[in-house]
Amino acid sequence: MSAHSAEGAGALDPSELRFLTPGVTPEEVAAVTAVLAAAAAEQAEADKQARAEHGPDGWARTQRALRSELRPGPGAWRGFAG
Repeated sequence: MSAHSAEGAGALDPSELRFLTPGVTPEEVAAVTAVLAAAAAEQAEADKQARAEHGPDGWARTQRALRSELRPGPGAWRGFAG
């Protein structure tokens, strides 16, 4: 079974499953697919809740402004020496 891509996270494509046991019936394939789809959906929901609880991820934090805009004018620029 291949790992699912970021764009299809949570969606399970049964054509990506490979059964090594010979003679698997269509009903068994459907049952395994249903269980894996439910587990993937549950994990995606848990990941979503964990991200919400922990705030923005590292990528989102790097997108914030580091400092406010510099504005020239009287008293706007101060030297390092007293």
